[in-house]
Amino acid sequence: MLKRTPLYQAHLNLGAKMVPFAGWEMPVSYPAGIIAEHNAVRNSVGIFDIGHMGLIKIEGEEALALIQKAATNDASVLSVNQCQYSILCNEKGGTIDDILVYRLPMSYLIVCNASNTEKVLAWFKKQAGAFSPATASLYDNYCMLSVQGPKALNLVSSVLSAPLSDLKHNHTLWWRDIILSRTGYTGEDGIEMIVAKKEAAGIWDAVIKQGVQPCGLGARDTLRLEAGLPLYGHEYDEATTPLEAGYAWAVKFDKGDFIGREALFKEKAEGLRKKLVGLIPEGRAIPRETNKVVDRKGLSAGVITSGTFSPTLKRPIALAYLEGTGEGVNIEIRGNLVPAKIVAKTFYKR
Repeated sequence: MLKRTPLYQAHLNLGAKMVPFAGWEMPVSYPAGIIAEHNAVRNSVGIFDIGHMGLIKIEGEEALALIQKAATNDASVLSVNQCQYSILCNEKGGTIDDILVYRLPMSYLIVCNASNTEKVLAWFKKQAGAFSPATASLYDNYCMLSVQGPKALNLVSSVLSAPLSDLKHNHTLWWRDIILSRTGYTGEDGIEMIVAKKEAAGIWDAVIKQGVQPCGLGARDTLRLEAGLPLYGHEYDEATTPLEAGYAWAVKFDKGDFIGREALFKEKAEGLRKKLVGLIPEGRAIPRETNKVVDRKGLSAGVITSGTFSPTLKRPIALAYLEGTGEGVNIEIRGNLVPAKIVAKTFYKR
């Protein structure tokens, strides 16, 4: 049976199209449509239900040591109420999940992908045996909302009467039992809210009453793809390393030992097998996941991981792992070879 967030009925009331996603029943779009939702975030503000995301609390005197061992980034540099992007790797350097690590006043909080929540929780519990006292548990009574776009800070500040003007990126503010985090997954400025489940519907309704566009999974995907942001199961999996995905900056080799360090260090020294790049194909055909990529000689060069029509650029775009680099490649789309230009994986940046 599919799980539902506290906002399920609110989505139905707004006419959302609901779909299965990572074990949850989630809105993929609303009557305005994906392009309108996408453009609202790029030009003004939109709100997302991200209550499906996993929230895991790490507590105890050895909580930091546990996170340092399990994740690639250096959590020791975090100040209280700051967060950072990090990756959980297996011993071979493959990606178990990409996460956000929050240092809160009394504990650490891990935000992980919905599809990986149980796996990530089990992974932390397994590693915690060597770091007693340290415990990992679900942050059960809370869920997340995300308000994104150039007007997001002013909107949230107004609705919650919260002082957000001085809040820095990747920092949080505790406000009336709500954790307000200046983070997002859209390529825009924004606020992600960690709220008590019983309060989620009230906050959602208060934002919607301001005329804010509700946004679903469809717009979330086109926005993150334009910004070149990875999605687990597409750009990340347990056979793909953060170095290949372009996140070497989140791998701190000099912080001490962590799971996957030896394999990643070897990969760094020997060179990458594949590299995540952006592709802009000619014409209007849209590349899709698993489409093959070949070089100009017709030899296999890689595979598409994500593809869409970009509402901002008004043309097809795609992310792909290529085994080599060159001036151009061809993408196999519905039996045709479509020429494509290799570009940086970040198609859009404000």
